[in-house]
Amino acid sequence: MGIVDSPRLVVGGVDTHLDTHVAAVVDHNGGVLGIETFPVNAAGYAALSSWMADFGALERVGIEGTGAYGIGLARHFGELDVPVVEIDRPNRQQRRRQGKSDQLDAVEAARGALSGRCSGVAKSSDGQIEALRALMVVKRSARANRIRTVVQLRYLMFTAPDELRQRFAGATPARMVKEAARLRPSGDPVMHATKTAAIALSRRVQALDAEIAAVDEQIEPIVKASGPRLLDIYGCGTDTAAILLVAAGDNADRIRSEAAWAMLCGVAPIPANSGKRDGRYRLNSGGNRQANHAHWRIVLTRLGQRDERTVAYMNRRLEEGLAKPEIIRCLKRYVARETFNALPR
Repeated sequence: MGIVDSPRLVVGGVDTHLDTHVAAVVDHNGGVLGIETFPVNAAGYAALSSWMADFGALERVGIEGTGAYGIGLARHFGELDVPVVEIDRPNRQQRRRQGKSDQLDAVEAARGALSGRCSGVAKSSDGQIEALRALMVVKRSARANRIRTVVQLRYLMFTAPDELRQRFAGATPARMVKEAARLRPSGDPVMHATKTAAIALSRRVQALDAEIAAVDEQIEPIVKASGPRLLDIYGCGTDTAAILLVAAGDNADRIRSEAAWAMLCGVAPIPANSGKRDGRYRLNSGGNRQANHAHWRIVLTRLGQRDERTVAYMNRRLEEGLAKPEIIRCLKRYVARETFNALPR
């Protein structure tokens, strides 16, 4: 009986950019088999995957920026059932020793996926959560513009001619927007121009309100269908649940444990021991900052509404000598346990 040679197993790595992707293939010893550049389009994705397959059986691919420049390529490999490893940061020691180039980054991405140094599973970005992410981009932008425009309108009224300033003195932002939209340009050039500007700003706020409301009508059913258990968590509203769902992705089962979820959300404790100071932890500045903020909002909601468990924990830890920021960091970690268990599986 003849011996049948099994195909050589290889691992790919890609350094992604806006217009081109630099790809590398390594064998199981980390030896470089090839480096090539491909355009960022459907034809380029097909050519890249075919080129990698020419070297052997493609075991997995490490891709930088699977949520940004590499999202299209990650989807392509997902359709081919090739496991995609998320390369979140370069090997700094290797970079200091060898230097920086796109080709070297692609090789390091492949070696990171091969060695297991990088093992995070990329988001599939092909379902309802990806649609939710796109809608949340629109909502965040509209909300930020609304806040900025309201501030501009209020400042305009603070510096308006006396008659107009007194009319809006003490008005809430909502009332100011409503009444300013009804103004009619009149008076001297300064009064005329001020009223014209106030009308434009107030109507811009109203248009943004309508835009946010329209987006909310699309966001709410997705959140209710995808993460109903998140909405059952005390202090977790639709916006907060949407942020957490986007952080987890369509394939939330890629997050293997509660600890991994806490690290992804930037709420995992980071030891800060030094000398005689033991048992101290510092702020975790890594992870998904929006997901971190979502956990912070849940904690602040519970404290603000005097949730018994949360307030009791806060008081107990204050008596132990911890500062409020440290206690809130602890509470965020406890909340992460709840949110992890409520993620869709």
